[in-house]
Amino acid sequence: MALRKILHYPEPLLREVSQPVTEVNDDIRELARDMTETMYAAPGVGLAAPQVGVLKRVIVLDCSPQDEERQLIVAVNPEILSGTGEINEEEGCLSVPGYYARVVRSPEVRVGFLDLQGETVEMTVEGLLAVAFQHEIDHLNGVLFVDHLSSLKKNLFKKKYKKIMEKKQEEL
Repeated sequence: MALRKILHYPEPLLREVSQPVTEVNDDIRELARDMTETMYAAPGVGLAAPQVGVLKRVIVLDCSPQDEERQLIVAVNPEILSGTGEINEEEGCLSVPGYYARVVRSPEVRVGFLDLQGETVEMTVEGLLAVAFQHEIDHLNGVLFVDHLSSLKKNLFKKKYKKIMEKKQEEL
């Protein structure tokens, strides 16, 4: 296992659409292990392969509280099958460090994906896990959470994020 570098906005690769995985093999399992280690080290609750520079449809998620047993989900070729309702919750992203904004998502979604044995899994998830699935699947489609903001909020984001990154550079 190895920690991988998390790409940050405005990295162009984050805007690319990921390719479906045609076979769940040892390379995909190794990618998932590396992504899991990277997500936990960040720390985050989800990570998509494009965030570590790999344009494959693989995500890892663990929304369990830090003081509880880990509940890792590795999803290959994940998709949202259905969703109900709307919530407007604050989100952040490992690829957009230091910035948070409210995004409208479904509070409950039905998802389908392959596990690391290549078996089909369908499950209904809610709350933070539902939001995380939607957020990470967006990454697979080249979409960042800030793309869900209004035009005005996107412009404010760009200005604020530029200042965040300038401050980070000064600290280095």
